[in-house]
Amino acid sequence: MRDDANPPKTAVLLLAHGSPDSVDDVPEFLLQVTRGRQLPTQVIEEVKHRYALIGHSPLTERTLQQGDLLARKLGLPVYVGMRNWKPFISDTVRSMAADRIERAVAICLAPQNSRTSVGLYRSALEKDVSFDIDFVDSWHDHPLLIQAFTEKLLAGRERASREMGTNVPVIFTAHSVPQQTITEGDPYETQAKQTAALVAREAALAPEDSTFAFQSQGMSGAGWLGPTVEEAILALKQKGHRGVFIQPIGFLCDHVEVLYDIDISFKQFAQKEQMRLWRAESLNDSPLLTAALADVARSRLRKVASPSVVAPASRRHPTP
Repeated sequence: MRDDANPPKTAVLLLAHGSPDSVDDVPEFLLQVTRGRQLPTQVIEEVKHRYALIGHSPLTERTLQQGDLLARKLGLPVYVGMRNWKPFISDTVRSMAADRIERAVAICLAPQNSRTSVGLYRSALEKDVSFDIDFVDSWHDHPLLIQAFTEKLLAGRERASREMGTNVPVIFTAHSVPQQTITEGDPYETQAKQTAALVAREAALAPEDSTFAFQSQGMSGAGWLGPTVEEAILALKQKGHRGVFIQPIGFLCDHVEVLYDIDISFKQFAQKEQMRLWRAESLNDSPLLTAALADVARSRLRKVASPSVVAPASRRHPTP
């Protein structure tokens, strides 16, 4: 047993998907995503095209910023590890071990739990870790996270409704996953819709004021979870609406699924249907998001019992 006067050196580890540094990095990035499986040339070119249109994905910079803000809030070192790009989880774990970290709370920056995201982060951690990891499987219903999304929703929808001259309906979105994943018992769909329902309640939306759609379906032929955002837009148009407001609840910062899928692709689709489209600002450096992450971390750090050991962790120089 360790003396309470000499507690273990503790840190927080934030885990994210990762994003290529440039368009030229896209092929290598996609190989990381597929774990070496080659994709058709047209798929690679399409992804490169999307990244070229947004110029650069700020996911890495935003995630590191979120880590810095959390470190200041907690007064603890916070590391960041990416599954598919630098800083890779394995590199971060080695940095943490070199820094003599003995225990870490791992939080995925994907609040809803799916084996296609959170499950893969957990698997990546289970390879090289030499210290205790308390892994947070989901925090999709955390009150401060709900407040953070609601704050962005209310501010953006008020502006959109003012420009439209009437209340604009909300489409809540989350990243789609293969339908088979849900059929096999994955909790992701339920948790994503729970997050949306909690935000809708916090924002005092009437039932007819919001709907839910899954975005960013994969390019493979397998069935993906729907309805799509395009289908949701058309359904609202048929009800007589001429504008929509998109509130992503599965993404915590700006990246390609927001800056291309929503800001370019969905907006162009809406325009072709003589519809206007707005979206909520991403959480990015939201103080409420930082507070939510801090509360999740503190709740785990307060545990007196031994943490649930997972194994490895991730990479990022800690913030003092």
